[in-house]
Amino acid sequence: MATSAPSQRQLRVGEQARHALAEILQRGDVRDPQVEGVVISVSEVRMSPDLKIATAFVSPLGVEEKETVVDALNRNARFIRGRAAPALRQLKYMPEFRFRLDTSFENFEKIDKLLKSPQVARDLDKDDDGNDEG
Repeated sequence: MATSAPSQRQLRVGEQARHALAEILQRGDVRDPQVEGVVISVSEVRMSPDLKIATAFVSPLGVEEKETVVDALNRNARFIRGRAAPALRQLKYMPEFRFRLDTSFENFEKIDKLLKSPQVARDLDKDDDGNDEG
């Protein structure tokens, strides 16, 4: 079953939730040893079609154990939900927050490394006929 693209409302509410989360994390509201002092980037918040679940994609910066930070955020999800309530007060139901590790930046880094590798660079230097340019 193919999933349809998110509605304008899902996108708008997701962006509002992303802003609210970023502010909460920047202020240091979450009192958890795994989260305190860690800079956490919130790259995207995807809302479920009924707007009851907000899946936040986060990247803890400068931390080796990224999953422990994500686990800590999930442990504190109810607290974070309460802190986000004022920013999302127009919603009928306050969404349940779920945190996932955002791996898109790591994927970008892998692709970037591949493109800069000698093998790929050598192939890119050839023209369409397989002849060396130059």
